[in-house]
Amino acid sequence: MENVENLFKNSADIHQFSKGYFRYLYGLLSRLDTKAIEGIIREFKKAHKNQNTVFFIGNGGSASTASHMANDFGLGTRKDEKLPFRAISLTDNVASMTAIANDCSYDDIFIRQLNLYYKRGDKLVAISASGNSPNVVNAANWVKKRGGKVIGLVGFDGGKLKKISDVCIHVKTPKGEYGPVEDIHMIMDHLIYTWLWFKKRKG
Repeated sequence: MENVENLFKNSADIHQFSKGYFRYLYGLLSRLDTKAIEGIIREFKKAHKNQNTVFFIGNGGSASTASHMANDFGLGTRKDEKLPFRAISLTDNVASMTAIANDCSYDDIFIRQLNLYYKRGDKLVAISASGNSPNVVNAANWVKKRGGKVIGLVGFDGGKLKKISDVCIHVKTPKGEYGPVEDIHMIMDHLIYTWLWFKKRKG
């Protein structure tokens, strides 16, 4: 089975490994469900039209992806100042997250924030390579119980989050192979943002 570890073992140097890594990413990308990408765009456009908020969550590398996505959709689409996307990353307030983790539980760091800000019609983008991060899964379940829509970005076998999500981008890799999953999640950010930006400019 092709994976990053085998690519490394079979590469004589960084040039060969680099080409193999690029080829591996291309293979993963070519197997993605483009209907899921269309579904995410549909949910984002609904939120935009109704001026609902899209919340982004994740841990570690996925937390930085959440921040990056919120920046791209919240600020990047405001260049024409007509009707901006409302996008918030719940990974960005370190004081709030550490207070909740310390006083309650790390598993609740996103639920507690959603409880303050979430309104009917808002969307949740939940990012987890394993699909099993407790705080991400808990937040997704919380939103679902309130009739909300969950957009999942997952890897490996999809985990619990894939089953919860209304729309899901699933990067199928061996368990524990975080790099390619996180690479492709960021590509999805730029792909979707770019499509929406050009569509908005076109009118």
